[in-house]
Amino acid sequence: MKIKSAEIVMSAVSKAQYPEGDLPEIALAGRSNVGKSSFINKMLNRKSLARTSSKPGKTQTLNFYLINEEFYFVDVPGYGYAKVSKKEREKWGKMIETYLTERPQLKCVVSIVDLRHPPTEDDVMMYDFLKYYKIPTIIIATKADKIPKGKWQKHLKVVKETLDMEKSDHLILFSSETGQGKDEAWNVIQQYIYGEQVVENSEE
Repeated sequence: MKIKSAEIVMSAVSKAQYPEGDLPEIALAGRSNVGKSSFINKMLNRKSLARTSSKPGKTQTLNFYLINEEFYFVDVPGYGYAKVSKKEREKWGKMIETYLTERPQLKCVVSIVDLRHPPTEDDVMMYDFLKYYKIPTIIIATKADKIPKGKWQKHLKVVKETLDMEKSDHLILFSSETGQGKDEAWNVIQQYIYGEQVVENSEE
């Protein structure tokens, strides 16, 4: 995927604030501080388009990134951050649920997990939610650079078994430090945006 333009165009908390039009959207989900912003920046060849922070719970809105004026990445608030009040978590949860279940432009969800550890209870709940609503899902197992290459397959197996992954869903090993998995991720994402016929031309 050749990135010609990428910009954050809108932060929304309700349906009334979503972008108009019918451009396809790819949602990015993951627990707080798992590396969603780093994933976005690496995929879009930007150093700081999505702000990274050591403080969990920073993203509190649905952030829409317009890519090549053809589709959106939609960064949703991270889940599982205990220090946010219960009322605040419930508000975020409702906002995310409404977007994921009622947005016709949504083509798939990229769910990011930490390869170093088994998926958390919150990761499993999110994946089960996506399965229940039959939302196509790509699992990105990030921080591969933190694990010896010889142990990658062992850790991927743990991710797959813990989530009880559907065979139709994709599991991609990724590192925002080295770029491992970036091309594969774009290949799969493009299938949902444009259709399978463009996959062979994705490495521009």
